[in-house]
Amino acid sequence: MPHYETLSEELTAKMNSDLAAGIRTGYAFDESTAIRRYPPSSVKSSLLRSAFVQDTDKILYCPFYNRYADKTQVFPLYRNDDITRRGLHVQLVSRISRTIGAALGLNLNLIEAISLGHDIGHPPFAHSGEKYLDELLYAHKGLHFSHNIHSVRVLDGIFQYNMSLQTLIGIACHNGELAFDEYHPQPLDSFEEFDALIKSCGEDKANIAKLVPSTLEGCVVRFADIIAYIGKDRQDADRAGFLPESHFKRSAIGSINAELINNLEINIIENSYGKPYIKMDKEHFDGMITVVRENYADIYHPVTAEAHLEENIRPMMAEMYDKLLYDLSVGDRTSPIFTHHIDYVNAAHYKRRRPYEETEHNQLVVDYIASMTDDYFIDLYNRLFPGHKYTINYKGYFDV
Repeated sequence: MPHYETLSEELTAKMNSDLAAGIRTGYAFDESTAIRRYPPSSVKSSLLRSAFVQDTDKILYCPFYNRYADKTQVFPLYRNDDITRRGLHVQLVSRISRTIGAALGLNLNLIEAISLGHDIGHPPFAHSGEKYLDELLYAHKGLHFSHNIHSVRVLDGIFQYNMSLQTLIGIACHNGELAFDEYHPQPLDSFEEFDALIKSCGEDKANIAKLVPSTLEGCVVRFADIIAYIGKDRQDADRAGFLPESHFKRSAIGSINAELINNLEINIIENSYGKPYIKMDKEHFDGMITVVRENYADIYHPVTAEAHLEENIRPMMAEMYDKLLYDLSVGDRTSPIFTHHIDYVNAAHYKRRRPYEETEHNQLVVDYIASMTDDYFIDLYNRLFPGHKYTINYKGYFDV
């Protein structure tokens, strides 16, 4: 029988009392102090479009935002619209984050911007695609690819949107694979420091684990990213005919998606209200980690498409990478990397401080491949290599 926790009577009374008295926690990030890379360095909130609303608008209208809709979350090569894609995932993260943030009196505009932008740099084919692209970039340049760091590049490098430092560091710091029971924001006051952090993550992936959000809002999104996927992935496993949701044991925080979301939200609010940090108690944190580990053991590691991806998508990505890199080296303007990527990026309406085509060639190839949806990747490969030997097997609605 599902169990849904509620806020304690003491906290409920405190929150109602504070609301009636007009008392705010005082820990919401002040939008008037948002920092931009280019002048004006400080963007003041306006009546209609505050600093972080501007960031959210830029993300929503980014040409790559559309591609969330066909980027795999966990189950690649499924033609089934009932299975989560990244477009839904970022909305779920935003909803969960804003529920928590509203209760804690935080800046909901900043939360929305971080949430909607956090996966915009994710490549096709979920974490398998990320692994393959990382291997290719490292082989060619000795640098690492990580989707959270590339999400920053999309919004700050490919499209030079002059996003706020607070939104960008929140995006960089999201990491659904790493969790702690308590987050204290680590102040970040300049783009010089931010750029050094981002550079270090490309040089050594271990540095990603050291990233800490600079705002409470970023800390909330980091928790919410995990909350949004742990139960939803179980639903997707069931809908894909991969594993019934009833397979999973009940943990201290529940078993089904609705329970997990509710109980973790309640616990974070209970332990964080009026405090300069975001926290879960030990029981709920341990319960969340148990659920994550079960998902890895029963869903992520044995995903049935993994062997198929290794045999087909991995070599296809390597061949595509080399072909696009060659086309750049010889200046073949008929190549899709020019006609469907560089020209596409340059057609976007924003001020650019350096011609995009002057970007280092490996980076251009990585930018292009990372931007692709699963189907886009396969269509492009078919165009570049007609009559190839690889076979892509999809599962449809009734192939269960």
